[in-house]
Amino acid sequence: GEFPYENRNEDGYEWTAPVGSFPANGYGLHDMAGNVWQWTTDWYQEHSRIDSPCCTIDNPRGGQREASFDPHTPEITIPRKVTKGGSFLCAPNYCRRYRPAARMSQPVDTSTCHLGLRCIVRSRSGE
Repeated sequence: GEFPYENRNEDGYEWTAPVGSFPANGYGLHDMAGNVWQWTTDWYQEHSRIDSPCCTIDNPRGGQREASFDPHTPEITIPRKVTKGGSFLCAPNYCRRYRPAARMSQPVDTSTCHLGLRCIVRSRSGE
């Protein structure tokens, strides 16, 4: 429905969906975008400091905590981490960044219902 006042529950869930509710992508991964924005371990760095920040092949790591502040809000000196993905609050009429390649900055003291983390399980080599 139209965000933020209409939820048609077309996916069968009013809020977040349980992990694995939808088919895996072509790489066998579930829930890569759309349930909650996901924290990463990377300190945020300005897009201008990254080669091809939108479509870079290499993960743009290397940000420093001291430089992770948003230049648009210099008065807020809370360090920021990179968040990726998208959330159940994203809708075509409101947010078009709900995709695995999207990266945003979030202050490390942020607490909200549409921000979480992703857990992965790696198989042992040779299994």
